[in-house]
Amino acid sequence: MTTPIRHVVFDIGRVLIHYDPNIPFSRIIPDETERAWFFNTICTHDWNLEQDRGRSWADAEAHLIADWPDHAENIRAFRKHWNEMVPHAYEGTVAIMRELIDAGCDVTMLTNFAEDTFREAQQKFPFLAWPRGVTVSGEKRQIKPDREIYETHVAAFGLDPAASLFIDDSLANVEGARAAGWQAVHFTDPETLRRDLAALGLPV
Repeated sequence: MTTPIRHVVFDIGRVLIHYDPNIPFSRIIPDETERAWFFNTICTHDWNLEQDRGRSWADAEAHLIADWPDHAENIRAFRKHWNEMVPHAYEGTVAIMRELIDAGCDVTMLTNFAEDTFREAQQKFPFLAWPRGVTVSGEKRQIKPDREIYETHVAAFGLDPAASLFIDDSLANVEGARAAGWQAVHFTDPETLRRDLAALGLPV
């Protein structure tokens, strides 16, 4: 039997801002296979490792271009079109988060962003100010599922891990949270998330 959930943590990545390789990269990378490779390899891994953990955008871009010179044009385009690549699809998940907040649930976020990147994101996406707080792990340069990240979040907000739910699109991160004593849900899409949360007794 699981402990009733008193606190919900949204990982900020694809759960709240999930990039869609078809918006607008279908114009920039017409080939579907290349586009998928780019997003899976650069956008969801290398770019995150470099930029989200304290490097400036310029430094991250230079580092990635050095590693992937054949993809330099697309790497530069990623930053140029960053705003466009956050589609309206995120609104489905943000609506769930807002419902939980409005129903009185204790909601925060865990982000890999460095402080400067997070401030930039807050200016673009007002929903980032809704939860009561955010643990920014980028400055620590830790890579999930490093247990210390979950422990840092627990310490920052005085959480009971067993009564806390972690939501992430990465199965490795979900398993890491479970290993740290959290309940956890693997995010695939807003509709499935809504069903999973309802099954856990949360008001969505």
